[in-house]
Amino acid sequence: MTTRQCVPSRRGFLAAVFVFAAAVAARAQSPAFTPFRASGIYDLGERAGWTATLAPGAGEAARFTYVIRRNNRVPVQSGTLDLTGGSGTIEITSSEPAMLYVEVLSASSSAAEADARPKPIHLGAAIAPWKLQPSAPKPADFDTFWAAKVKALSEVPMNPALAPTPGAPAGVDLYTVKLDSLGSHVQGYLAKPAREGKFPALVVFQYAGVYALRTKTVTDRAAEGWLAFDVDSHDMPPDQSEGVGRNYPTIGYTDRETSYFLAMYLRDTRAIDYIASRPDWDGRTIVITGTSMGGQQSLVTAALNRKVTAVIVNEPAGADLNGDLHGRKAGYPNYPSDNARVMETALYFDPVNFASRIQAPVLAGIGFIDTTAPPAGIFTALNQIPGPKEVVGMVESDHNNRTPEKQGAWVARSKEVMDLILHGGEYKPDQSWMRVR
Repeated sequence: MTTRQCVPSRRGFLAAVFVFAAAVAARAQSPAFTPFRASGIYDLGERAGWTATLAPGAGEAARFTYVIRRNNRVPVQSGTLDLTGGSGTIEITSSEPAMLYVEVLSASSSAAEADARPKPIHLGAAIAPWKLQPSAPKPADFDTFWAAKVKALSEVPMNPALAPTPGAPAGVDLYTVKLDSLGSHVQGYLAKPAREGKFPALVVFQYAGVYALRTKTVTDRAAEGWLAFDVDSHDMPPDQSEGVGRNYPTIGYTDRETSYFLAMYLRDTRAIDYIASRPDWDGRTIVITGTSMGGQQSLVTAALNRKVTAVIVNEPAGADLNGDLHGRKAGYPNYPSDNARVMETALYFDPVNFASRIQAPVLAGIGFIDTTAPPAGIFTALNQIPGPKEVVGMVESDHNNRTPEKQGAWVARSKEVMDLILHGGEYKPDQSWMRVR
């Protein structure tokens, strides 16, 4: 092979550069979608949808296909979206309450553009979400089952053991806590202002997984003035990241007496009893909060323990666990819907079936394209709560760990409510989400 054969011609080099630039340009051509209503919430029979815009001149890359699924499970509409003129719409009307989940894909068939196609785009909208109801009935003995478990828990002494723990900033006291529960132990970190006084309480429940807790979760809150308790989801020391199998949601999941969530939920309500027993609690305020599985635990705990005075949850998981059997996509813990015993057991641990017992006001963040904690289940749970509840709808957000940049509205509103309560104000949920505007 000669040297000349190894060096591309200038013309060939420029052609390669042109092809590469064209591919990059194609990759950049993702349309922008604007919902007809900024809230993403529509009434029954109302035209719902999005206006799509794209810079003209994209050629083949300006053609897309889309599928709309009701509750991210049942396809209800599909079509093409041609944006060669710069704009177009996707629209639909629905006569039944639902969450709409849309996937938009490039329709380009060019082999040269295959690797440069934009990633799928996902859109979400809510149709009369205040009318969503449970997909499966609550077990007839649900209330008696849980009343018996809470009574049995009350007969177990707490036997609190606190160990002073290093690592707190000046002005904050930090402890590692262990309490006896029914067949297990509550473990976690507690922090308080390092001064005499009585303080409003904040109890934090954790998202899914097996990991060590961060002391900053409570020390930062204590520095603000909270009596803060971060509860490990598992019966393990909070500074450890091992001790429970990663498959814990499947432990005992065919029987309500052995389900892993039974002991977890009872530990959570025990944590509330403990914080209310402390002489440095102000005797008035117990706020509980969590994201994903932490939100799931928060809703259940508010139902089991009336000492809770406010609930602040972001994208709570575990709601509508039988949804796959009834035309709705179920999320975490992703139980097998083809196992009848698992589905039957799941109903005893589904936040939807606890929600009617919640008396405290609730603030809930909901991602409209969340596939871990599907929004239809969260809205269904909220609709069972007899008292006031507020939704922060995040139209463009998947689960918080996937699209943290889309969580700004939740971050701002939850901070505002926390600050209000911390300084003695009364939280009155904004329920305007239940009115189409």
